[in-house]
Amino acid sequence: MNDPHRKTREQAHSVQDLLRELFPGTHRELFGARDSDSPPTLGLYPVADGRLALVHGDQLAEFTPIEQKGKNALHCDLCHYTRSRSEALMYRVTIAARRSRYVTLCTPTEPCQGRAGARGLQAFAERIFPIEPVGPDDH
Repeated sequence: MNDPHRKTREQAHSVQDLLRELFPGTHRELFGARDSDSPPTLGLYPVADGRLALVHGDQLAEFTPIEQKGKNALHCDLCHYTRSRSEALMYRVTIAARRSRYVTLCTPTEPCQGRAGARGLQAFAERIFPIEPVGPDDH
């Protein structure tokens, strides 16, 4: 027999799933910051115009490259290797109203993250986060 409601019962979502999707703030209050046993997302990703994004859970920091001056080698703040000016860039990240932090990172960042490992990336994220709200639209 064909049950027309069978398919909808199989696809039914739990209350926790609905809260997570529709009301993420309430879900965090009731069930905690993480919705599974997996660790929060942590990584450094390239975005438009040479910028980088550091993602840690639901936090996001945007790194903007700054113009290079000088000829000296740079020390990477993530993997702690010394690099030439052609292999590393300096970035500015806004961490609060009228407060920025300057960091040096290898280019490209994928091998750098591999050298730093999960612990190095976690320590780097702890130096950057939490970012304070800057404007009225930031939460």
